[in-house]
Amino acid sequence: MHYFDNGATSFPKAPGVAAAVADYIENIGVNVGRGFYSEALGAAGVMLDCREKLQRLFNAPEGFETIFTMNITEALNLILKGCLKPGDHVIVSSLEHNAVMRPVVSLEKRGVTFTRAPFDEEGELDTTALPGLIRPETKLILVTHASNVCGTVNDIERIGEIAAAHGIPLVIDAAQTAGVIPIDLQKNKAKAICFTGHKSLLGPQGVGGMVIDKAFAALVDPLIEGGTGSRSDSEEQPSMLPDKFESGTQNLPGIYGLNAALDYLFKTGIDNIHAKEMLLTERFMAGVKDLIGVRLVGRSGVDNRTAVVSIDFELHDNADIAFLLDSEYDIKTRVGMHCAPAAHKALGTFPQGTVRFSFSYFNTEEEIDYLIEALKKILA
Repeated sequence: MHYFDNGATSFPKAPGVAAAVADYIENIGVNVGRGFYSEALGAAGVMLDCREKLQRLFNAPEGFETIFTMNITEALNLILKGCLKPGDHVIVSSLEHNAVMRPVVSLEKRGVTFTRAPFDEEGELDTTALPGLIRPETKLILVTHASNVCGTVNDIERIGEIAAAHGIPLVIDAAQTAGVIPIDLQKNKAKAICFTGHKSLLGPQGVGGMVIDKAFAALVDPLIEGGTGSRSDSEEQPSMLPDKFESGTQNLPGIYGLNAALDYLFKTGIDNIHAKEMLLTERFMAGVKDLIGVRLVGRSGVDNRTAVVSIDFELHDNADIAFLLDSEYDIKTRVGMHCAPAAHKALGTFPQGTVRFSFSYFNTEEEIDYLIEALKKILA
């Protein structure tokens, strides 16, 4: 199998992830915050270790806390629905995933308004237009760090400067960038960053979350309330972090796996990972850009982008191309809307969508060459 769908979920996972998950299930198996015995305290230590590694990964300032959720979609919903009230206004980008757009469209029905910030010809948010979109009732700016359709990376440091100058919290959707592009919360001034464990963090599915400023978190209502293992004498939700947002049993197998994946990322270096992915991306784009009927969507170079490349095969049905790649060459891609119809409308690829190729550190140059040759044969 030649796997080029890492924008959906990474495969293979980082070395050590499967062993860590198996070790928890086979040898540990206890819960956290429910028992005061050594095994439970040991599992709590691993969970704390994982929280601290994520804060280190994002260079979080003092006063930030890691919250675990089942995925980034839950984390984004938690923030959007927890802090926005009728009459409030939120700014998003024009290239957002449905993990953002569906909640804000739902909130619009309850009296929250939103504005889509425009972008340039390469898919990057136009920061010069951003100040003019801010209103007195603007309570949040939430933007994707990088498009899951075209791979373009937004200038979150500049966006953060604008947000801070107007006293508006910035929240970053780092689904496509966490673990592969450096993110510095002290530089970009964001109040929260949302992540998922199973993409560029190279961990298992079922665990994600956010690293959030405690002062901002105080303004956010919990999405789910229930047992936390703390303050069990009270029927009110605890206000302390992380308990306020972590009701119910956490995905401990997933957290053990993510903890192992973070060890691998720190050891390997995310700069090295990104450099390898850009080498593969550049090789692929150079090999297909002159093919007849191939339209590369978004940025044409490898600066300020991820290893996500979308192609609109203008003389063919994109689904046919993806089917032939799979059935005849065992090449795995993703075709369609990529849960981001707003992005496709903005990029001019709606309703046909694109075939998305997303590479990882574990792909090889030989695989890229095999993919290019397969496309040439199919198009011929």
